[in-house]
Amino acid sequence: MPSKPVTPPSAVYVLKITLKGVRPPIWRRLLVPDNVTLARLHLMIQATMGWENAHMHEFDIGGLRYGEPSLDSYIAVKDEKKFRLVEVAAKTKVKFRYTYDFGDGWEHEIEVEEIQAVDPEQKLPRCIKGKRACPPEHIGGAWGYQALLEAKAKPTHPERKNFERYIETYNPDAFDLDMVNQKLAKIK
Repeated sequence: MPSKPVTPPSAVYVLKITLKGVRPPIWRRLLVPDNVTLARLHLMIQATMGWENAHMHEFDIGGLRYGEPSLDSYIAVKDEKKFRLVEVAAKTKVKFRYTYDFGDGWEHEIEVEEIQAVDPEQKLPRCIKGKRACPPEHIGGAWGYQALLEAKAKPTHPERKNFERYIETYNPDAFDLDMVNQKLAKIK
């Protein structure tokens, strides 16, 4: 069966992705084609934020849930492979939620900041700005992340031993725009 032709993008979305529940703020600004499926957008968010794509996720857009449908799931979700960004967020200032890792509960607010004309010379997707490193996977959500930051800052913190493997290697202020864009370039 021949594959369905991919329609070229008619616009470029400027998305601001903000990780909720953490201070100082962690965020990214991402340029994506308007015709991207939510399934591909998920992969772009993973690459942009620095997650490892090791957990389930879902989008909540206008009260509707999109994700990977499963017969084992208790909650019905619309198949993210069948919906394009332009179909579910067709205008600027639309905000929606992306949740990654239901155990740790990493919630992200995504805002359509702007919709721009397509520049044929522009490579998409592309991250144009961001602040701070994404928390490590399996850290225990926003609460665990806060405990990690406190343990890093205070050698006598009671949780310091629990975070030993991150104390020396994790830099919460780090953000490498070039590395993020290299990861994004691999998403087809």
